[in-house]
Amino acid sequence: DVQLQASGGGFVQAGGSLRLSCAASGFPTDNYAIGWFRQTPGKEREGVASISRADGSIYYADSVKGRFIISSDNAENTVFLEMNSLKPEDAAVYFCAGDPWGWGTLRIDEYYYWGQGTQVTVSS
Repeated sequence: DVQLQASGGGFVQAGGSLRLSCAASGFPTDNYAIGWFRQTPGKEREGVASISRADGSIYYADSVKGRFIISSDNAENTVFLEMNSLKPEDAAVYFCAGDPWGWGTLRIDEYYYWGQGTQVTVSS
């Protein structure tokens, strides 16, 4: 079974940084993609960043471009989301999700597997 374990959330002041990790296991092939999504109460879950092991493609939401960096340690089957220059509006529950087909865009309907969320709180 595919399992995704997200970690690294926490409390940070505006302008600070956090690094989230998503440990993946159980994918039938190595050609999968991992996406990071976030959600706040009353709002739809939105894509933040994604990376594909199939072709190396990376996507970022416009709201995080230049501040967030997604990377992958393929040997450890772990994807990281480095979040810099955090803003109060970045506060949310962050989820990592798995796309077994490797497309790796920010379309939420491409993601079949979901990990538990990790809370990110940013104070102003």
